[in-house]
This record gives sequence, structure tokens and C-alpha cells, in this order.
Amino acid sequence: MGWLITKYLITATIVAAASEIAKKSDKLGALIVALPLITILTMIWLHVEKQPIEKIANHAWYTFWYVVPTLPMFLLFPTLLQKFSFWFSLIICAVITVIFFWLFALVVKTFGVDLLR
Repeated sequence: MGWLITKYLITATIVAAASEIAKKSDKLGALIVALPLITILTMIWLHVEKQPIEKIANHAWYTFWYVVPTLPMFLLFPTLLQKFSFWFSLIICAVITVIFFWLFALVVKTFGVDLLR
């Protein structure tokens, strides 16, 4: 249980620090959250917990494929935010991201990458 709490504290500290830094610097905050810090931490946690190398490699592989269809949201959100409220813009972006992900998953499946199993 202590290990789980340690993982929560370290991960939460990074997320909280990134949001505090973003308050002071848009660019630095964006850079920090764009870094794959949580993915790296997850791979470290998997390694420390003696998970098979294949599981860690699969985590990195699928993370790449799951990030790609989320990228349009970051271009769409600022535009929507100029026209709608924060929450409505966020909901629209979430719905569009789900649609993009589903379409993307269908496309990459033709190349042998199954994201929906």
C-alpha cells in the first residue's frame, strides 16, 4: 500500500507542478505537459514492479498510437474557446477527439495496428 501511495504522490506532484508553472508561463507549462512525463513514470513503475519487458514495450508502442488522434484537439480548442464557454469548448473537443480516435483506429487497423481490442 505504501508503494501505491508513493506512486500517487510523485505523479500528482508532477501534474500539480505543471499546472502551477503554466500559471506563470504559457510556453513552459505547455512544454512540461507535452513531455511524456507520465508515460515515462508509468514505464518506470512497471519496470520497478518487475513487469515483463514486452508489457513495457507495448505500453510505449500503444501510447504513441493513442496520442496521434488527440492532437487535433489542441488546435481546435483555442478556436472554440474564442466562440464558446470553457466547458462547452472542452465538451466539444472531447466528443471530436472520441470521433477522431474511432476513425483513426479504423484506419490504422488496415495496417495491422489494433487499438480497439
